[in-house]
Amino acid sequence: MNMITRVLFCAALTLGCSPSFAATRYIAYVGTYTGGPNDSKGIYGLQLDDGKLKSLGVAAEVASPSFLATDSKNRFLYAVTERTAKGDPTGYLSSYAIDPATGALRFLNRVPAEGRTSAHLIVDRTNRWLMVANYGSGSVASFALNPDGSIGKMADFHQHSGSSADLRRQKGPHPHEVVMSPDNRFLIVPDLGVDKVYSYRLDTATGKLTLNESGSATLPPAFGPRHLRFGKSGKFAYVLGEMSSKVITLSYDAARGKLTPIQTISTIPADFKDEDNSGELALDSSGRFLYASNRGHDSVTLFSIDARTGLLKLEQIEPSGGKIPRNIALDPSERYLLAANQDSDNVVLFSRDRKSGRLTPTGEVLKLPSPVCIMFVPLNDAK
Repeated sequence: MNMITRVLFCAALTLGCSPSFAATRYIAYVGTYTGGPNDSKGIYGLQLDDGKLKSLGVAAEVASPSFLATDSKNRFLYAVTERTAKGDPTGYLSSYAIDPATGALRFLNRVPAEGRTSAHLIVDRTNRWLMVANYGSGSVASFALNPDGSIGKMADFHQHSGSSADLRRQKGPHPHEVVMSPDNRFLIVPDLGVDKVYSYRLDTATGKLTLNESGSATLPPAFGPRHLRFGKSGKFAYVLGEMSSKVITLSYDAARGKLTPIQTISTIPADFKDEDNSGELALDSSGRFLYASNRGHDSVTLFSIDARTGLLKLEQIEPSGGKIPRNIALDPSERYLLAANQDSDNVVLFSRDRKSGRLTPTGEVLKLPSPVCIMFVPLNDAK
């Protein structure tokens, strides 16, 4: 029995039930940066119960798992290794089977990501294909997924090209995220290096990606598109500019996979003059509220969303409770928001008013080494 299984077992006994969580219980997997002075080991487990955070220890030892993804049935977990070691930008993809009762991870396999400084990954809704964005080398690739959850051969590869206005950060392409459209027909790729959001058609039979140039969106110079979320209706999408600390609202034509910018709004106050690099977006299930994290201003911004027009309105800017909030996540109940503060080595918990979307610090802070990604996964009753 590994560490995370033992901790879950003990937690179950403490709660007066069998050694598993009910279907309404979740585990949060936390990706971290390894190789630093905090001696992070890889993927950690976290439990949120009645407004309290509890570390469940190391779930899997793996180098710098900066982003995580699961299949649609939450049977398998996939981690992207952004770098194998300090100074080595080689990217890898790792697969794990999830124990449905305990959340323990069983290693399946690891393959090269076919790029450098790999930044993000996602599984399509058929659970047949795994896509990855290789930030450092400027490429996007798709990989077959085997029936046992392991990662198979690369199915397709696309090398981006070009540059943009900021020669310090935009000398070449830097795809930062891979996002499936709501109907699973298109792969959307924000590229920070060329100030463009690419649209690709996905062939779910072969895993091949075809550039949908007419659907791609060119953004203002030095905007630095990092992450994107589709609105609830699927008619709008929101792309976060890392370099500009702004969000652009895009209308979305689902038939053509076409993105068109319609609004730009800042995530930080106008009087903030220090460097900020916005990090993550989170959208609530009602589709009424969008959150953005700001690294440098060290805050979480709340926007309300007009359901008819898709436009954003600034509602709140709340300190993140730490330094460099790289990732934010709503818990499944959406009563809470968690901020992963990379440089202060903590996860900070905020209560959330579901009517107004507003955040209030709970005072709950969990020490965790260099957290950079949080993903909640449901656990089942033991059979």
